[in-house]
This record gives sequence, C-alpha cells and structure tokens, in this order.
Amino acid sequence: MRKISLLLCAVLIYMGGLYGQTNDIAPRTKIMTLGVFHFAYPNLDAVKTEAENKISVLEEPYQSEIIAIAHAIGDFKPTIIAIEVTPDKQRRIDSLYLLYRNNNFTLGKDEIYQLGFRIGKNLNVPVIYCVNNWGRHYKNIDGLFNDSARSAKLEEYYINSPDSIYMTSGSSKKVSGIIDELKELNEPNQIQDRLSLYLLNPFKYEEQAGDFTGVDFETGRWFNRNLRIFRNIQRIPQGADDRILLIIGREHLNLLNLFFDVSKEFELVSPLPYLGNAGNK
Repeated sequence: MRKISLLLCAVLIYMGGLYGQTNDIAPRTKIMTLGVFHFAYPNLDAVKTEAENKISVLEEPYQSEIIAIAHAIGDFKPTIIAIEVTPDKQRRIDSLYLLYRNNNFTLGKDEIYQLGFRIGKNLNVPVIYCVNNWGRHYKNIDGLFNDSARSAKLEEYYINSPDSIYMTSGSSKKVSGIIDELKELNEPNQIQDRLSLYLLNPFKYEEQAGDFTGVDFETGRWFNRNLRIFRNIQRIPQGADDRILLIIGREHLNLLNLFFDVSKEFELVSPLPYLGNAGNK
C-alpha cells in the first residue's frame, strides 16, 4: 500500500511539473502598442496644444512621413488593428473603413484614419476594432461632479498645483517631424516618467484632510479606464498566431504597457525598431 501511495505521489508531482511547463511555454499573442499624439488636435487631454503649435498632417512633409511610418509598422504584419474609439462607434468605423478599402473615402487628420485605416488597407486587415473606454467613477466622485462648488475646487487644484500634470507638462510643443516625435513618445523611460505624474496631482487632492478624493478621482479617470481598454482588447477574437497593433494616445502606454508586459496572454512588442526603419521607407 505504501508503495502504491509513493507511486501516486510521484505521478502527481510529474504531472504537476508538466502542467507548470505547459503554462510557462504557452504561446502568447504579440501586441505592438504604438503611442501617438492626436493628429487632429481635439485638445481633450490635460496637456493642450496652442493653435500656433498645431501642424496639419495632411500637408508635406508630414504626409510622406506618415506613409513611411505606415509601411514601417506594416513590417510587423499585424492581423488585428485596435484604435482609441469606443465600441459603440464600431458600426460607423466598419462603414468608413469599408468605404476606404473601396477607394470611396478620403482620410481625415485623425490617427485612426492616417495610420489605422492606412495600415489596415495595406495589409488587407478585415476589421479595425474599437477598444476605448472612458472609465467609471465611484459614487462620491459622481457626487463631486454634480456639485459646482466642489468640482470648481478640484479643477482649481488640478490646474494650479505645482506638481499637477498641467504645470509639469504645460502646453504641447510643436512637432517638427512625426517620425522623431513618435520615437520619443514610445521611449520606455518617457513612458515610465509619464506614469509618475499620475501619482502626484490631482492624485493627492483631499477635500477633507485624510480622505481619498484625488485617489478615487484618478482611479476612475485613469486606472479604471485603462483596465477597461485592456479588457476590450482581451475580448477581440484572437489566437497565438495573431499579431495585434494598438494605436492609442501616448499617455495610455504608461499603464497598458505594464499590463501587457506582465500578462500571460500577450507578448509586448516595441514599435521603436520599426519606427527606426521609417526613415528608410
């Protein structure tokens, strides 16, 4: 009986080892996160761009650069492309993308068109997936937003605090070249530094000493939002042979790259080597 027990233990240990090895070598879906500035300058982010610092990506030399970037990123051979648009707009994106693939749509300034649609058509990618989300706030933060006096105090603190994103970043500078700009925005040190700002202000804002108003605000505005974007990407039908290209505002990389980097489902791929080849296209 003792011999049988020892044999069963040995078999279980062996099978456990096999199971662990299988998990360790399970194939993961490659995903490239391409962080961008917003080509159409909607100025919806904390850092604004003044009129004199805006460029028209439809003009030269920017158009040639964008075409070169599209071809260079195309060398990654994505089979899935995801963009910073909410899923409720999926039917509209499907319609516009179909028109573009049939040469019946002129690309607008936005990066979802200039890069997403362009790369998709070049590689015959069938669908451009919408994965954005705006996050969800706690009830106490919803209550703050519905109180004009309270929300005004948060806004004042948000804008004028010395270590606020507004104060540390200021207005966005004028882009001199899109290839070089995207290289800079996708540098790991830049991405990590941007995340550090989200742990300053308004993160530290308190309506009453010792409360977590700023923490709760940032939880919904940023952390919850990016976790939801990550979940939307998980929802895309995909396999180990697929290669995902995510085109999204550079700020999101400070969390999304972290999520993808530690994920057991995805293998994070840097766009930097591909952008380095864009000047040769």
